[in-house]
Amino acid sequence: MVGKIHSVFSGGTVDGPGIRFVVFMQGCPLRCKYCHNPDSWKVGAGEERSVYDLVSEIVRYKNYYGQKGGVTVSGGEPLLQIDFVTELLKEVKSRGINTAVDTSGFTFNLSDSESVKKHEILDEFVDLYLLDIKHIDDESHKSLTGVHNQNTLNYAKWLSSRGKRIWIRHVLVPGLTDDDESLSKLSEFIKTINVEKIEVLPYHTMGEVKYQNLGIDYPLKGVEPPSKEVIEKAKRILGVIK
Repeated sequence: MVGKIHSVFSGGTVDGPGIRFVVFMQGCPLRCKYCHNPDSWKVGAGEERSVYDLVSEIVRYKNYYGQKGGVTVSGGEPLLQIDFVTELLKEVKSRGINTAVDTSGFTFNLSDSESVKKHEILDEFVDLYLLDIKHIDDESHKSLTGVHNQNTLNYAKWLSSRGKRIWIRHVLVPGLTDDDESLSKLSEFIKTINVEKIEVLPYHTMGEVKYQNLGIDYPLKGVEPPSKEVIEKAKRILGVIK
């Protein structure tokens, strides 16, 4: 089976526990204003690689993963290519390597039996989900990403009901995702599901140059990263720190 790959990175330390081999899949239905990989948006672009080819590369680094590390499939939105990701993680798991998926959950449609079935099959081969909740308010989420958040929230509940390991990730953007009310609502939602860890990811401007290179207007031009005080306040509201 062949998938469209944006890039790979063999020494990831921020994409799940331990040292991880990260596969960034190509294609994304979201247009997050703070996205730092706009070159990963286009569906059908990227490098064609087979499951066999990727697994052969992944196993070469197996000794570096240790007990905590492993493989994380990210994006783009990796589950746009859910059949490929399922086959890849099936092969990775069969070699005794820990697996994680970093996703927005947008591809999960609770009212579509085929969608649910595909995610059920994938779930057999995933040890950890890094679930990105962009905004708890649906209208604000749509303004921020171009899509609604219902699939994401349904996916969080569904994964929790299956007893899966979940890390919630939330990007903190000044003026967009850092207000106390929204953070409090997000905190209340998280309390309704079983979550192992909450990660607050401060917005940064490192991707701005990619927009310039692609000839795309940067939507957050002039927005500065959040201050240390704002980050700590968000972490307290979300219960990351007491």
